Amino acid sequence: MKRNAVALTLLAITLTSIAQETDRRHIVLKRPPAFANLPFSDGVLTGDTLYIGGHIGVDPKTGQPPADAAEEARLAVEGVKETLAAAGMTMDDLVSVQVFCSDLSLYDTFNKVYQSYFHGDYPARAFIGSGKLLRGGRYEVLGIAVKKRK
Repeated sequence: MKRNAVALTLLAITLTSIAQETDRRHIVLKRPPAFANLPFSDGVLTGDTLYIGGHIGVDPKTGQPPADAAEEARLAVEGVKETLAAAGMTMDDLVSVQVFCSDLSLYDTFNKVYQSYFHGDYPARAFIGSGKLLRGGRYEVLGIAVKKRK
């Protein structure tokens, strides 16, 4: 009898763990009309891990990138930050970031903006030269975050 109780307890723990790993919460931020019905989530939270979709730095009023490359970088990183906040996380929860850039000469411009968003160690990151980006943008930023345990 005791063996059955232990087996049932282990089974319940395993099933609970599997359920927690497969529970997903899709995060969709408020979007400007030009992006309102696009088929993607800004992030998907599963357990303590958030997968952040690509954010481009467009002006929410115009749907176009601003003339200033630094402002565009700020808008792209703000999109990541807002997705993190919707999942109860901060920029310090990021563990991996990928930046796609249509012009590698903007590396330093992006870095000046990017580093202002962190208070300690930086996540692993790739800065990847790309072809043209959506809406004529210069940057697209995506990442993975894991909620820090206290």
